[in-house]
Amino acid sequence: MKRIAAAIISILMFSSCAQTQNKNIVIPVASSQKPSANEAVATFAEGCFWHAEIVFQSLEGVRDAVSGYAGGTQKNPDYETVSTGETGHAESVQVYYDPSKISYKTLVAAFFASQDPTSLNRQGPDEGTQYRSIAFYRNENEKQIIESEIARINASKKYSKKVVTEVVPFTKFYPAEAYHQEYIYHHPDNPYVQSVSIPDYLEFRKDFKASYKL
Repeated sequence: MKRIAAAIISILMFSSCAQTQNKNIVIPVASSQKPSANEAVATFAEGCFWHAEIVFQSLEGVRDAVSGYAGGTQKNPDYETVSTGETGHAESVQVYYDPSKISYKTLVAAFFASQDPTSLNRQGPDEGTQYRSIAFYRNENEKQIIESEIARINASKKYSKKVVTEVVPFTKFYPAEAYHQEYIYHHPDNPYVQSVSIPDYLEFRKDFKASYKL
């Protein structure tokens, strides 16, 4: 993401209108409320975790989406090592939600709707295994929900290619560094945020029908 941000600065110099519009967007952040008694957890990887974080935090019933790393074998990874693509980890989000307000099925639908699940090891300008699409499941019911949604998408012919999202059992999640948490909220003027993260989020909001907080 750092390399991409640097490469698009010149483009953003000519898009002041878009920047002004994006600055007026209210970015969803984690709720300060305490976890509900029946709070559940879901984990997904869909490219840049900055984008995934605001996607899930915008949904009614989600308390928090924490950026981090999952899917690999290296213990206690950090951003620099994950960025090499050699740890096996992908940028991921751990989603904390209230099942009485939002279902796991809806989270899975939002996951697929907020990315191109047919893009292998890439989402938008971000390329590498650390940006691959992964749906982690914690039980057989969650696995069936994920696989059912994949089958639905493939049958819909929405994409010319098949879904390549990995469906794997959840093992371990490592929270990312503090500066990555709520990154878009704290850095709305970042070039990558302005040209990639926010436009992708707005596109998701336009296309995905759900109950939103804002």
